[in-house]
Amino acid sequence: MNVVTHAVHFNADRKLIDFIEAKLSKLQVFFDKIIDANVFLKLENSGQVRDKIAEIKLNIPGAVIVVKEIALTFEAAIDEAVEILKRQLVKHKQLKK
Repeated sequence: MNVVTHAVHFNADRKLIDFIEAKLSKLQVFFDKIIDANVFLKLENSGQVRDKIAEIKLNIPGAVIVVKEIALTFEAAIDEAVEILKRQLVKHKQLKK
C-alpha cells in the first residue's frame, strides 16, 4: 500500500511518518485490497491548546473511506483514526460478501 503524508504548514519528522506508515500497514490484515492512503496532518489553533488533526483518506476498490480525528498528539489522533478504519474496513468487507 502506498502511503502519502501531507503536513500542512509544518514539516513532519521522519519518526512520525514512520509511525503513520507502520500503523496503516497493519490495516492490510483487515482488507487486502487497499489501493493507497493519503494522510493530512494539521495544527488546530483554537484556544490555548494546539490540538493536532489527523485526516486519513483510504482508497479501496469502489469506495473512499475518510476519517478525521483530533487529539493532543498526532500519534493519539492516528491511533484513534486507525481503530475507526479497522471497523469500517471489516464492515465494508462483510457487505461485499
